[in-house]
Amino acid sequence: MDATTPRLRTVAVLGAGGAGKTTLVEALALRAGVLTRAGTVEDGSTLSDHEPEEVTRRMSLALGVVPLSWTADEGQTYDLTLLDTPGYLDFAGVVDDALAVADLALVVVSAVDGVQAGTHLAMDAARAAGVPTVVVVSKEDKPRADFHRALAELRAAFGDHLVALELPVAEEDAFTALADVLSEEGVEYDGAGSHHIALPAAVADEEHRLHEQITEEIVSHDDDQLERYLAGEAPSTVELERTLAHEVRDGEAVPVLVASGLTGVGVDRLADLVCELAPSLADRLPRVLAGDVEIEVAPDPSGVTLVHAFRTLADPFVGQVTMLRVLSGTLRPGDRLINATTHAEERVPALFRLRGKEHLPLEAAGPGQVAAAAKLVATPAGSLLSPKGGAGKDLRPRPLPARPGVYGLALEPVTQSDDDRLSAALARLVAEDRTLTVDRVRDRTVLHGLGDTHLAVALERLARIFTVHVTTSPVPVDYRVTIARPTPAEGKVKKQSGGHGQFAVVGLRVSPLPRGAGFEFVDAVVGGAIPRNYMAAVHKGVVEAMVAGGSRGHEIVDIKVEILDGKSHPVDSSDMAFRTAAALGVREALVAGGSVVLEPVSKVQVTVPAAAQGDVMSDLSTRRGRITDTRSLDGGQVQIEASVPAAELTRYVLDLRSLTGGRATLQIEPDRFEVCPDHLVPA
Repeated sequence: MDATTPRLRTVAVLGAGGAGKTTLVEALALRAGVLTRAGTVEDGSTLSDHEPEEVTRRMSLALGVVPLSWTADEGQTYDLTLLDTPGYLDFAGVVDDALAVADLALVVVSAVDGVQAGTHLAMDAARAAGVPTVVVVSKEDKPRADFHRALAELRAAFGDHLVALELPVAEEDAFTALADVLSEEGVEYDGAGSHHIALPAAVADEEHRLHEQITEEIVSHDDDQLERYLAGEAPSTVELERTLAHEVRDGEAVPVLVASGLTGVGVDRLADLVCELAPSLADRLPRVLAGDVEIEVAPDPSGVTLVHAFRTLADPFVGQVTMLRVLSGTLRPGDRLINATTHAEERVPALFRLRGKEHLPLEAAGPGQVAAAAKLVATPAGSLLSPKGGAGKDLRPRPLPARPGVYGLALEPVTQSDDDRLSAALARLVAEDRTLTVDRVRDRTVLHGLGDTHLAVALERLARIFTVHVTTSPVPVDYRVTIARPTPAEGKVKKQSGGHGQFAVVGLRVSPLPRGAGFEFVDAVVGGAIPRNYMAAVHKGVVEAMVAGGSRGHEIVDIKVEILDGKSHPVDSSDMAFRTAAALGVREALVAGGSVVLEPVSKVQVTVPAAAQGDVMSDLSTRRGRITDTRSLDGGQVQIEASVPAAELTRYVLDLRSLTGGRATLQIEPDRFEVCPDHLVPA
């Protein structure tokens, strides 16, 4: 291990797509000596974005892992693990996985674009996970860069506890220097490194005002510092940073830094401040659940081993790779651990660290360290591993935010070979990404995710890694039918042309039931018209007819079937004959009595900024939605609940993002069936 637990840091790098996260991670790796030359997103040569789908799209789509060692300005060496996450909303599940093991959230905000939908996703997710946060304003070297506008947007969106610790001396092409607010020094960068400079008067005045404000705020959290400050003794930069680190850990302050991943300006200072301000596992004890109670885990290297498996990756060469973070004890190859979720025993094979697509061998991993292992087939993401018989057998990680799939596609295998392997391949995809789900709709396999890009990438991986190819189509709407009025009918099977024949007659009455009542079967036969040993076959025939559906092929629901009479033959009657006769009788009744088409209706919950409430409610109304509730939430958000026909929701998540600029969260839950209007009944 490169560092002891107090000097280990796992940093989730978050932010909107295009904010410069991957470029910044690349710059940190270059500055730390991991790279001799920085790659670029444009040519697909970065450490983080190495998957073919990422290279093609020039954007992060998966979790990029970049470990590095950093010697901070106080002389201590830190072991940093950077988790580069996607900024696109479709991949919010990756953000959750990274935050589940992060000591610090480093939120990257573009000085050109300011606060975006992805910024809100990052800040909200970090707050929900309780992870301390630092913001870095990037792309200061780009045209139209405006640090002060970005800072104002950040504070307006997320609160006045965001404090600028650095200021750019100039912007755009002239961004070569910055002002350190805590030390009141200027630092300029050139080809040979960095050196101190005198600040221009305007910047010096602003920096001094900020220094006074921040100093007063920081010392107010430390009684000893406050007493000395009021006595006229100015705290040192080291003292201010130490107190500020406690505020960051407790969520009372969010420092705002400035850097350029492209030119390297401010990157070394960023790494220093991450090391100094981010808490370690020893400062912020990990929490797990024992039943419904949260408990803290002491990160003792010699204690009982407890390992959090937080994500799985499908590797085309070594199979499944499980990402692990050690919470306590020391993990070594050959250890045998029990999965508290699956109760399966796993033998830990060789350990390694991921650095992009490289596997770096690892002899052991202690508390706070992120490692990886291949072929832990019984360990899904979100599991805890511990020795057999230990206290960890009843523990589980804290739950992640629910992000149910709101966009789906029906899949059709291209060949029989694809069909044979589809279920297993989809299971692997779902194991890798908990925001993907698979179900069946009208005999079609349906893949659900968070958006169109999410599913497109998943299907590309399905073809590339698992060599399973499919075509796609919109998800069919799962209509149902019921009978319009009580109707008698008779089902008859008669085949008696010599030899053993088939004979059965079933007289029945089919009646509608209330919505959602399902199915009721009544045996009202008297006098033995249908022998008792055939009644089970009659019931089975009725159920088969309901599943097969009426003339439109939609499943029959909400009916009462009364068996009234029948006939049998001592030789030619059979279970098959009575099954067939019962099914024919149900279908005949549906034709004679008329059918009513029912459409599925979903509960929809949309959370949006209050300014978008009117537009969203109007759009839901055009989709035949009925608003059932609205309520105001903290942070200027509004939650809208509505009942909407499923046929109107096929692309709703995509339209909603367009309508709200990506600021909405959406949940869709199947609810009930209602009568479909005549003019919308499918042919």
